[in-house]
Amino acid sequence: MREGKARLLSADLDLSELEAESLLIHSLATDRVHLYQSLNESISDEQLATYRGLLDRRAAHEPTAYIVGVREFYGLGLRVSPAALIPRPETEALVESVIQFAESRENLGISIVDVGTGAGGIAIALAANLPEARVIATDQSAEALALARENAELTGVSERIEFRQGDLLEPLDQPVDVIAANLPYVTTNQWEGLPPELRENEPRLALDGGSDGLDLVRRLLTDVPARLAPGGAVFCEVGDDHADAILEYARRLFSDAQIDMAPDLAGTPRVLCVYA
Repeated sequence: MREGKARLLSADLDLSELEAESLLIHSLATDRVHLYQSLNESISDEQLATYRGLLDRRAAHEPTAYIVGVREFYGLGLRVSPAALIPRPETEALVESVIQFAESRENLGISIVDVGTGAGGIAIALAANLPEARVIATDQSAEALALARENAELTGVSERIEFRQGDLLEPLDQPVDVIAANLPYVTTNQWEGLPPELRENEPRLALDGGSDGLDLVRRLLTDVPARLAPGGAVFCEVGDDHADAILEYARRLFSDAQIDMAPDLAGTPRVLCVYA
């Protein structure tokens, strides 16, 4: 671990100690408790070579989640790959908002679409926590949908999620009660200045939201009236500084709706909530 920390520090990686530990745990196919219970034991030459190979990959700025192939989201272990964005903790605020809305309805058997599902985190978390809901997951990337299907199978909810390929709400053939979306919201200028972990590894399609970061969010909201059932709701994750702009846009589109922003765990306004 000392060697790993030094290797990652030399690559200017901030969380070098934590990441060196995580990669060693992965190399040894163990967990943190057993790692520290066995610090006096030797590791094989093969395990050492594996660990050093992983350190080289991380020093080259490949995200740790892609190296180990797993990221936890809403208490679920999801497989991740460069086919889709790595799930972020702030997106759990969107899941919480949808669950609260669904539980406020007398009929929990509502229909939900997760637009741009990526690795499937939102759709899978909702299916796992709302067992009576009917969930649809859409994405225009066939590779992302394949990853999402795999995660749905691993978490035991594949029979309750329907996966459809297409752009935004185009795959829907009838209105739904809830539209949830974590669409790209990084501006093009911001994307060009992102660290290599993001810019060179995660799909640009899942990050770049255009000149002000809201191109796809506005497109989605414009299409909502034809796709949302009466009494339904829309939940969209947006960037740190997007609250004012997206609230203004939403209020122009949905003059009779209740509209607000839900914060993430850091208290940042993160999720646009439109209650039709």
